[in-house]
Amino acid sequence: MSHAPSKAPVRTNAPAVLVLEDGRTFRGRAYGAEGTALGEAVFATGMTGYQETITDPSYARQLVVQTAPHIGNTGVNADDAESRRIWVAGYIIRDAARRPSNWRSEQSLDEQLREQGIVGIEGVDTRAITRHLRERGAMRAGIFSGADAAAGEERLVEQVLAQPSMAGARLAEEVSIDEAYVVEPADHGWTGETQATIAALDLGIKAMTPKHFAERGVRTVVLPAGATFEDITAAGPDGVFMSNGPGDPATADAQVELLRRVLDARLPFFGICFGNQILGRALGFGTYKLRYGHRGINQPVLDRRTGKVEITSHNHGFAVDAPLDGPVDAPAGAYGRVEVSHVNLNDDVVEGLACLDLPAFSVQYHPEAAAGPHDSAYLFDRFLDLMRAEKESPGSGNAVLASALDAPSEAAALATAAAAELGTHGSKVTGTQPRHSTTSSSTTQEEN
Repeated sequence: MSHAPSKAPVRTNAPAVLVLEDGRTFRGRAYGAEGTALGEAVFATGMTGYQETITDPSYARQLVVQTAPHIGNTGVNADDAESRRIWVAGYIIRDAARRPSNWRSEQSLDEQLREQGIVGIEGVDTRAITRHLRERGAMRAGIFSGADAAAGEERLVEQVLAQPSMAGARLAEEVSIDEAYVVEPADHGWTGETQATIAALDLGIKAMTPKHFAERGVRTVVLPAGATFEDITAAGPDGVFMSNGPGDPATADAQVELLRRVLDARLPFFGICFGNQILGRALGFGTYKLRYGHRGINQPVLDRRTGKVEITSHNHGFAVDAPLDGPVDAPAGAYGRVEVSHVNLNDDVVEGLACLDLPAFSVQYHPEAAAGPHDSAYLFDRFLDLMRAEKESPGSGNAVLASALDAPSEAAALATAAAAELGTHGSKVTGTQPRHSTTSSSTTQEEN
């Protein structure tokens, strides 16, 4: 696609209002399409990557507040989209660029929002909105612009309260593909022999994920969210991957049962984000809703075995409820020992799981990181090593995963010292949730 100069966006200056379920309102101007957008109001702290944010399927049914004050300055282009369309339910920004300026820009952000029917609002105090959500928690909300903004506030609040909450929402099937497709290593510059084949369950997969695999010589067979175990085995995979995605993991019973069959067959497994939550539930742990979630590209995560801190990209509102003082026996099934491999340094949230008696591991964050840091790209290599080991000598993958997590005594001492500090980053300081019981596989919710 050619990179034609972007035109200045057409502004209507129509009134718009953001209404939160607790009655708080913020007035601004219409941005993107005019009308009504309903969803869960959340904030994303990335200073870059707004196009990748709005096209991330994990943001389905959410009204995203961008904390970066200036949005739209580089326009949008076909190459940077993370999926086939914009998935945010609505968009909330402070200062919209008057005109995009970047040699790769093909269209203004405002134009693309209007073309895809995404209702937004600009000219609001996004810092005040973010502070309110940090105090009260993510909540149902609505953006009303143009003629829809003229209704009385009482009526607008009623519309907001009439929508379902994110707790209990089953959304992966809504954002997934209808038919399988294949991403070949040659599609992304790999010139050697194919190193492995994986079956990837699309629960809201981002385009950068199969690209990272392809760059390592891995063929990715992407399957719909409703795929069966027979669909997986038909792909002849060396491993199975479950992607990020939107919604409440407590609704993913079909995917949990599917993963249990994968674990029973000792197929190497790697999951990220929603895939991490599904692994947690498959092992018998619970999941719960975070107060306001993690959404941004600067979250510090501790690798508990090495003592290293990774700066990571996040987009999740739910988390796995597993004990930090592992390893422990998996509460469900004959899956052996499991431990929390990574933890968030801001609030103690579980950021990774490692099975010690099965070739399976997962992380809660996004190692594909577009846009974002590349600290965690090594996880794709770890999965490739795991698949190679299991293929060459079935049962040896456990040792590969363990050796990848093991650390010298000095690093272990660093990890112990860092873990001792976790209490200072918990609920008292950041207002996040307390730890929950680890014996139930049901989802526990915190009140907003």
